[in-house]
Amino acid sequence: MEQIRTGKRIKAFRKLKRYTQVELAMLLGISLSELGAIERGTRTASSELIEKLAETLNIERDELLGIQEE
Repeated sequence: MEQIRTGKRIKAFRKLKRYTQVELAMLLGISLSELGAIERGTRTASSELIEKLAETLNIERDELLGIQEE
């Protein structure tokens, strides 16, 4: 379930930054099908890829993952 939420957040931030899936996949050095699977929540992104996603989208890792400080 968390995987699906994370995928939806990645997709939302990608759209907010106005990247297509093709553009973002190219920037990350992954295939379009891999990015699509991550956004659908059928594949888990590695911690390295999460870091690269956050950097590419210019957001904090915790924000991308939906982690809030208490």
